[in-house]
Amino acid sequence: MTKLAKRVQKTREGVDPTKIYSLSDAIGMVKERAIAKFDETIEVAMNLGVDPRHADQMVRGVVNLPNGTGRDVRVAVFARGAKADEARAAGADVVGAEDLVEIVQGGKIDFDRCIATPDMMPLVGRLGKVLGPRGMMPNPKVGTVTMDVTGAVKASKGGAVEFRVEKAGIIHAGIGKASFAPGALEENIRAFADAVIKAKPAGAKGNYVKRVAISSTMGPGVKIDLSTLSVA
Repeated sequence: MTKLAKRVQKTREGVDPTKIYSLSDAIGMVKERAIAKFDETIEVAMNLGVDPRHADQMVRGVVNLPNGTGRDVRVAVFARGAKADEARAAGADVVGAEDLVEIVQGGKIDFDRCIATPDMMPLVGRLGKVLGPRGMMPNPKVGTVTMDVTGAVKASKGGAVEFRVEKAGIIHAGIGKASFAPGALEENIRAFADAVIKAKPAGAKGNYVKRVAISSTMGPGVKIDLSTLSVA
C-alpha cells in the first residue's frame, strides 16, 4: 500500500458513512483528519430538493463569510477611467477593458473572481464561453456587476463566496481552512447554510435541504444532523 493510500485509509478510520453527526462533532472529526502537509480547505456540500434544469428551481447567490475563507483571492475588474482607478485603489489584482478581454480570450486567467461595471458588460459578454464554465461570469444578482467597485473588490477579498446549484441539485463551496478554530468554522458553515436557505426558489417543492456534509480537501465526508444546523 502506498503512503497516500495509507494516509487516506487513516483519515477514514472512525467515520461511519451511514451515521449523521452534530455540527460541532462533525467539525472536530474533519479537523482531526486534515493531516495533509498543507492547510486543507474545509468544504461543505448541500444536497437540495431542486431540479436546476427548471428556471424556477435555480439556486444561486453570494454570502459574506464572517471569518473569511482563508484563501488569497485574486480579483479581476473590467472597468475604465475613474472606476478602473477605484478598482486598483481597492486592491484589485487585475484591471482592464479591451486589453483584459484579449488576455482572457487568449486563455490567460490568473484570477479567481471577476467584477465588471455595467457599461463593460457588452464587452465582457464576449467571454461567456470562457468565464461561464468556470462560474466566473460577472452577474448583477451576486453583486459582481456593479458601480460600487470598491465594495465588490473588498467583499471578494474579505470572504464573499458565490454559490450555484449543479445539475444533480448539489451546492458545494470552500468555507474555511483546517487551521481555523472550530467556532470560526461553525459560524461560516451556519452563514453559508442560511444564505442557501434564503435563496430557496419559488419552484422548490417538498424537502428543500436533503443532506449536508463537510469534508477537508483530502478527508472523508462527514454527514451533519440537520437539526443541529437549524435547517431540519
